[in-house]
Amino acid sequence: MKKVFYLSTCDTCKHILGKLSLPEDIKLQDLKKDHISEEDLEYLFKYTRSYELLLNKRAQRYKEEGLKDENLSEEEIKTCILSHYTFLKRPIFIYDEKIFIGNDKHTVDALKSLFHE
Repeated sequence: MKKVFYLSTCDTCKHILGKLSLPEDIKLQDLKKDHISEEDLEYLFKYTRSYELLLNKRAQRYKEEGLKDENLSEEEIKTCILSHYTFLKRPIFIYDEKIFIGNDKHTVDALKSLFHE
C-alpha cells in the first residue's frame, strides 16, 4: 500500500508534504473529506499493534469529551478513531511495508530520507 492520511486544512501536514518529493503512485487521502475506513485502520493496526499509537491525544475533541481522563481500551480507541477524523494522529504515511506516524522530528527526517529529491 502507498498512501498518506492527512488533513488539507492542517498547516503541519501541508508543511511536511511540501518538503517531500512523493512518487506519483502514492494516494493522498484527506481525512476530513474521506474518513479512514475500518479496513485501513486495521491495516495500520497490523503494523503498529496498537490503536493508542494512532490516537491523536492533542485533538481538541479528545480533551472536550474528557477522554484524556479515561483509561480507554484498544477497542474504545478504535471506535473513537472511526467516529471522527480528528482522533487519528496525522499525517500517516504508508509506503510498502513502512509506516510513519505523526510529525515529530525523527519521523519527518525519516520521511525526508525516503522521499528525497
